[in-house]
Order: sequence, then C-alpha cells, then structure tokens
Amino acid sequence: MLVERGLQVMNVEVVGDAYAIAQNYLRKSGAIPDTYLTHNRLLETIVQIFQRGEANKIRLANKAIQTFEATAS
Repeated sequence: MLVERGLQVMNVEVVGDAYAIAQNYLRKSGAIPDTYLTHNRLLETIVQIFQRGEANKIRLANKAIQTFEATAS
C-alpha cells in the first residue's frame, strides 16, 4: 500500500515489515520492553532511513537496529 505524504509516497508495507523485524530482534535482545505499544523512536528511525532511499525491508531493519543500538542510552 502506498500512502502519499505531501509530495512523498511511502510504502507502508516495507516500513511495517522492517519495523516488525527490528522490533522483534530488539525485544528478544532486551533493548526495548516487551509490550504491544509502538516504540516511537524505532519507528521514526526506520521512516528516516526509508526517506533517505532504502527500500529493502531487511537492510532497512538492519540499519535501524544498528542506529538504535548505537544511540541507546
């Protein structure tokens, strides 16, 4: 599904799949709590990477995990 945001078109399925992959990994590693709530910082990271041109869900998830772990406080 494509969603138009201003002049940008976002593939919601790619972003959603990448989020699910990254969230699953980070939950199992203990980096984020095991809840059903959306982790906004992770989602924002994925959207930013997607907007820079990464459209492969696996690479998108991996880059988001790396960024998230590097900036974890």
